[in-house]
Amino acid sequence: MREIHLKSRLLLWGALLLFGLVHITPVSAESALTKPKNIIILFADGTTSAQYEFGRYSSSQLRQQPFAITDVVMAKGSYQLMRTESANYFVTDSAAAASAMSTGYKVNNGVISVTPDGSMPPTLMQIAKHQGKRIGLISTAPIHDASPAAFSVHAKSRRDHQSIVDQYVALAPEVLMGGGTNFFLPNSVPGGKRQDGKNVIEVLQTQGYQYVNSPAALSQVNSSKVLGLFADEDLDYEIDRNPQETPSLAQMLTIALQALSISNKKSKNTGFVLFAENENTDSAGHQNDVAALMRDLWAFDDAVKIAIEFQKKNPDTLIIVTGDHETGGFAPTYGRKNLGPAGTANYLNVNVAQLQQIEQFKMSLDEFSKRYKAQIKQSKSLQELDTFLSNLLQQGFPGLTLDDDLRQKILTAGQLGANSNYLPSNILALAIARQTGFYWASSGHTPAPVTVAAIGPGAHLFKGYEDNTAFAKKLQALLGQK
Repeated sequence: MREIHLKSRLLLWGALLLFGLVHITPVSAESALTKPKNIIILFADGTTSAQYEFGRYSSSQLRQQPFAITDVVMAKGSYQLMRTESANYFVTDSAAAASAMSTGYKVNNGVISVTPDGSMPPTLMQIAKHQGKRIGLISTAPIHDASPAAFSVHAKSRRDHQSIVDQYVALAPEVLMGGGTNFFLPNSVPGGKRQDGKNVIEVLQTQGYQYVNSPAALSQVNSSKVLGLFADEDLDYEIDRNPQETPSLAQMLTIALQALSISNKKSKNTGFVLFAENENTDSAGHQNDVAALMRDLWAFDDAVKIAIEFQKKNPDTLIIVTGDHETGGFAPTYGRKNLGPAGTANYLNVNVAQLQQIEQFKMSLDEFSKRYKAQIKQSKSLQELDTFLSNLLQQGFPGLTLDDDLRQKILTAGQLGANSNYLPSNILALAIARQTGFYWASSGHTPAPVTVAAIGPGAHLFKGYEDNTAFAKKLQALLGQK
């Protein structure tokens, strides 16, 4: 009887082993077959789950539109969390976080893909170039800013803008689009900041780049090599953007995908790696600007939708939606309407009414600060400044009530708290929070884990909870780097 049981167990173990081998083989085969031809990294600086949930909820309630990040990429693809500390600090900056995600190595805050011992491991874009891929960089920040730079080149400081631009020329991305004209032009021309007298725009034009500096010119691009510079420094927040002067992220992405996909006798289509960043989501976090954040989350999601449409026609494309860190400790919550006693009559929670209120705002808090600070230099009295403040609030933030304590802080250049460094923006943001429930913990970065969502070939690699250095190693493997 025991022999029969033993034989039965052996047969069962054998069957399980055979099933395991049969089951493993397709997974291994799938891994070999799921290396994408194209990789699109859609990068919302300063965002994680709280911001995406806000984007989803506000888009559903106000635009009556699905939010592709959550409803498509997260829901139908893979999803993971990343920890973000840098080599020297618990709370990272963009340079260190993007460097880790690009090279697979930790660096100090403020450093571009250079390790603490001085090593310069290859960046993602350098590896992509070496593997025969075309590459592209897009940002609503200066294109030589921390995140696109860290994914591409090396610098001991994120402020080494001239060196970063020079390295771009050597790396030769097929697409460069965003702000930052200043370090492409010599300081002998208006807005230029280069100290060496070079006009890098002209240099790149001689190398076959089609240069554009307006949305109208962008729509006429017919080249496989594109340089688009649309502002001296940062592009405007979506809430402030003039569509006649500045393209949206979706418009830049559309032209980038077109350029990177061109195939002809001179330019064979070998696939590409494209990095497209909305940096305004991070800047909105620093300013504690919920209305600007909402608009730029929508703008970012519109770009994600462009990528998804491209993927439908090019199923060998991997889409990754992620960011580098969280900014502002974004914390919509319930609380009191005012500083009176707590209770049902004084209860405030976020609903459609609060969303509709911030939807009516017509300018970013950054724009408010610029206008207010300019007026400080002109006003002859505190009363005159107070009148200007009231008119500016009525013009830009209809329906907002500014409590007396906060009005006084703005008028007297008072401080709000040790972690509020963007004034008077953070002060006005607190006024907005008191009326709407959109509170913030800080004006700086936080260590909240960052979300990664991926869909397409290779997406199965992005799951679980890992360090941000693993992001680089996964992309290196998908690019065939050994």
